[in-house]
Amino acid sequence: MRFLRVSRALLLVGASASVLTGCAGGGSRPELPPASFVGSREQPSEEYVIGPMDQLNIFVWRNPELSAKVQVRPDGRITTPLVNDMPAVGKTPAMLADDMKIALSTYIKDPIVSVIVESPQSTYSQSIRIVGATEKPASIPYRANMTLLDAMIAVGGLNQYAAGNRARLVRQDRNTGQQREYNVKLGKLLKDGDPSANVKLEPGDVIIIPESMF
Repeated sequence: MRFLRVSRALLLVGASASVLTGCAGGGSRPELPPASFVGSREQPSEEYVIGPMDQLNIFVWRNPELSAKVQVRPDGRITTPLVNDMPAVGKTPAMLADDMKIALSTYIKDPIVSVIVESPQSTYSQSIRIVGATEKPASIPYRANMTLLDAMIAVGGLNQYAAGNRARLVRQDRNTGQQREYNVKLGKLLKDGDPSANVKLEPGDVIIIPESMF
């Protein structure tokens, strides 16, 4: 009987240790959902934030005389027919289109406005930066539908010392302003061709690739 009590006590200790180990491992970085290798269609990114010197195409439906191709001035504003000094920097194309609709409503009824960024002049907040064990660390302009595979092709892939499956992606949450880190499996993506390792990127992402310890 004493042997049985001792055995049960050991089993309880082992179970408790397993629970504690599981909790300790819960702090690992999350992983992002996979992206397709080829986008179904190319379109302007809804996440893009307009910056100084960006080239914009402002289209007003059925009012070609109010449409214009303009460059965002260094002061962050644009001027189009009937709209002077409209703030553009810091807005997405959709936000700027909404503001243009309000401004033009004074002159025409129910204007339909679209804004397309034709030539982005990339800043750090609109770039993808890849650092660490890659062939050529770089900051590359973000474009619509960009994926991890696109970024790694742009920098020539991993170097021979890279620990690709220990890479991480740092992203700033626009709602909270906090940085979050995610695991990315570059070895699985580039060496094994695993589509589940390809993830969608967002403007401002930083990809950090450590070196192998061996």
